Amino acid sequence: MMTQKLTKIGKTDILSTPLGLGTNAVGGYNLFPDLKDETGVEIVRAGLENGITLLDTAYVYGLGHSEELVGQAMKDFDRSHIILATKGAHDFSTGEEVIKNDPKFLTEQVEASLKRLKTDYLDIYYIHFPDKTTPKAEAVGALQRLREQGKIKAIGLSNFSLDQIKEANADGYVDVVEDEFSLLHQDNAQTMMPYLKANQISFVPYFPLASGLLTGKYDQAVSFAGDDIRSQIADFKKPRFDEALKAIDRIRPVAQAYDATVTQIVLAWYMQNPLISVVIPGAKRPTQVINNAKAMAIDLTKDDYQKIDDAFSWFKDEDSGKSLADPD
Repeated sequence: MMTQKLTKIGKTDILSTPLGLGTNAVGGYNLFPDLKDETGVEIVRAGLENGITLLDTAYVYGLGHSEELVGQAMKDFDRSHIILATKGAHDFSTGEEVIKNDPKFLTEQVEASLKRLKTDYLDIYYIHFPDKTTPKAEAVGALQRLREQGKIKAIGLSNFSLDQIKEANADGYVDVVEDEFSLLHQDNAQTMMPYLKANQISFVPYFPLASGLLTGKYDQAVSFAGDDIRSQIADFKKPRFDEALKAIDRIRPVAQAYDATVTQIVLAWYMQNPLISVVIPGAKRPTQVINNAKAMAIDLTKDDYQKIDDAFSWFKDEDSGKSLADPD
């Protein structure tokens, strides 16, 4: 059923499916209301049962709870076939959120993640956010020592600027970068990605479906309550929202031609984009994961890839910024 070739992570020998699973809604009770642990476990199992090999989690998703549920869901599967990625940088020991990258803290975080995930190695470990004081190459050096001990296989950075990535990669240890990128947020294609490609660093985009906007499920009548995170995101405000709906309408015929949903055709575009290594949409229900996995069987023609690209040309010319502000 799955025809997609595997994608290599950085300079490592790690091979992943081009579609992964983001798990912030698996145990991320501090990010989403009314999450059920059983559903979270089922979401992860659905991914592994339907050909997805890369699982992307983080300490800050439920302050370790997402990692615990991912570890629970993995236990009946062959660990050697799973690409496990997690992230750390948040310290809540004082009761306040503090971003820390110092070597001692990162080393402790990796050890804690290994315990929660019930595994003896991580395929990818990302520094989730840069702090303001730790020299970037020093932080990466701590992860390199853990790699030499066999505890992690690939070193990642998340939410680092291009200058910070260059500083962190001074010794050539960085394998993968995770940051926002979607058809609605293409800033990184012009700024960051040329450097990544030149240095054999993989790119993993988060928010690929733009908080659901790129699934095609919204129309002009939609509105969000003040406590809904989407009410704060520029993509859901004019003129970006109107332009997004227009672009989505332009790609609906492409989706129909492949007997696919808008979501599946968007994911297929990411998987065929040469700048992207693995795309990691999240899910709140197992059925969403199953439907997303079907996108791996879609092989877009060059013309159809270009039609999708052209439909979102308005967003290429916009300085989109980030959907959500980074923590201080």
